[in-house]
Amino acid sequence: MKSRRLIGTLAGFSLLLGGSGAIALSAMEAGIAAPENGMEMPHGSTSNQEFQKIDQPLGVKLGVTAAGVGLIGLELWWFLGSKPKARKAQSQKGIQELDIAVDGGYEPNRIVVQAGQPVRLNFFRKDPTGCLEQVLIPDFRIAKDLPLNKRTAIEFTPQQPGDYPFTCGMNMYRGVIQVVSSSQPKPSEAQASAAT
Repeated sequence: MKSRRLIGTLAGFSLLLGGSGAIALSAMEAGIAAPENGMEMPHGSTSNQEFQKIDQPLGVKLGVTAAGVGLIGLELWWFLGSKPKARKAQSQKGIQELDIAVDGGYEPNRIVVQAGQPVRLNFFRKDPTGCLEQVLIPDFRIAKDLPLNKRTAIEFTPQQPGDYPFTCGMNMYRGVIQVVSSSQPKPSEAQASAAT
């Protein structure tokens, strides 16, 4: 009961202070209150000061504009123009296996595997960023913690061809597992072999 009384007292006190602050602010806006430093304002001036325009040299204006346009171009290239790095998993002893470096994202971020064969993806996390502490592969119901500077193996067997995304724990960094059928032509193999 005492804690409720204390919380109520504190809440009332803060409302009182907030209300008196609002009254003082509205009085200052109306020009009623005198300046805090005790000096009087010149005749005809108000307490609301206007911003003064500072002219910048043309070179500074052009430099800032060029830097802004350059940064926008870099962002567009990063998010829209950069091509995913693809690699085909190598089959060893009946298991398709591939090492993935986790360092500011996933390298490679596009993995090509065949349907119906077991897959082992070896994640090696070098980046201490908290976002990359976990990898999620929702279509295979996999959520795995990735300890720093350790190799973590994730195994599954994809049955159906298609693209299966994987992401970091915050869904900021992404990759794709492309599952292809062994009977159909592999459209991304040319892309995967070109990237290696």
